[in-house]
Amino acid sequence: MDKNRVITVQNIPITISRADIDDYICITDMAAAKSDNSRAADVIKNWLRNRNTLEFLGTWEQIYNANFKVVEFDHFRQEAGLHTFVISVGDWVEQTNAIGLYVKKGRYGGTYAHKDIAFEIGLPQSHWF
Repeated sequence: MDKNRVITVQNIPITISRADIDDYICITDMAAAKSDNSRAADVIKNWLRNRNTLEFLGTWEQIYNANFKVVEFDHFRQEAGLHTFVISVGDWVEQTNAIGLYVKKGRYGGTYAHKDIAFEIGLPQSHWF
């Protein structure tokens, strides 16, 4: 995932990383559009702990990822929506073997999502996404 380009949406730079044949969009950039950068991580964390989000991610992974760990996903799905439920993107990827999200450190760092998933988080943030 080493080919990056930046697009501008309503004066907001959004990084896109190319992996094989798919684009992964920096949802950290998208979340920062709604709030300041320090809050972008919170926007993503709150989005990820939502039951509807996990249902969407689980369905997407089951369609596109033959190595997705469904049993681990079911554990997250049962906990989703509870006030005590907290999950990070790293935990999601590590425990379910997910391919739709990943975290990149360093230059162009942030949380990246497959374009299908990025549009799911982007729509509530801004109709421009």
